[in-house]
Amino acid sequence: MKKKSNDSMKSKSVFLILCVVCCGLIFLTFTTDMATGPLKYVAGYVLTPIQKGMNEIGNWIADKGDYFKDSVSLAAENKELQEKVDNLTAENSQLLQNQEELERLRDLLELREQYAEYEMVGARITAKDTGNWFNLFTIDKGTNDGIQVDCNVIANGGLVGIVTDVGPNWATVRAIIDDSSNVSAMVSKTSDTCIIAGDLRLIDEGKINLVKLTDAADRVTEGDKVVTSDISDRYLPGILIGYISEISMDSNNLTKSGYITPVVDFLHLREVLVIKDLKDTSGADALERQEESETDMVIQTESLTEEENQSETVSQEE
Repeated sequence: MKKKSNDSMKSKSVFLILCVVCCGLIFLTFTTDMATGPLKYVAGYVLTPIQKGMNEIGNWIADKGDYFKDSVSLAAENKELQEKVDNLTAENSQLLQNQEELERLRDLLELREQYAEYEMVGARITAKDTGNWFNLFTIDKGTNDGIQVDCNVIANGGLVGIVTDVGPNWATVRAIIDDSSNVSAMVSKTSDTCIIAGDLRLIDEGKINLVKLTDAADRVTEGDKVVTSDISDRYLPGILIGYISEISMDSNNLTKSGYITPVVDFLHLREVLVIKDLKDTSGADALERQEESETDMVIQTESLTEEENQSETVSQEE
């Protein structure tokens, strides 16, 4: 109890002293000029440094507030700019795709004009066989668009392949690079015939087999243009296939073999043109029928001659 009484007395004493000091200061404030009185010096030594420190603290807090405000504003602006960049990037990518598609379609249009004597329909590739190359693929046009089996398919300035199967709104195309493909062809400059045989192992090197070339006059050279031949039973004549890159004499010393570089990029096909005209083989069929008729007549003539000879022999014996 005594300790608590002492503490209470000390607190009251301190409080009383503070009150006296405050009252004294108030009195001096009313009775003394601050600009010329003794408090001027007190303010200079005590209040000014405190005021300066408070100003610096206030400025620091204000700067931090401005910095935070600017950071928030910059973050929002950066997000907005990033969205604009993303949109512009997407638009630019789409424009590039459209430009590439436009160039491909322009090339197809030029190809259509090059073979204007044929009726054609454009088609997009919708599926392909496994692997990197477009050796077997499906297009989005079919019988509803006039496409039939054995229709020739072109793109990139030359022959792509032939339709092997067809439905109402789809068709399957086998390219000339496929292992099972054989195209009757000829050298445009000399009209010497040959066979272009597909081989997927070779197309990795950018070439296709050329076999059974009949070049008796030895006029065919590297760089010569190879096109579909007139005697092909399924391929229309004169369609560009590629250019001879290598050629050499076969072991039989009668024919030549080598390679051609195709004009079609079988790695990046997207759109193709399908020629709806089929190869007209009616002339060949008529010739074949005529030859069969002539053969039958020869057989009949020989049979009649043999019967007459037999009759003469029997008469002589009698």
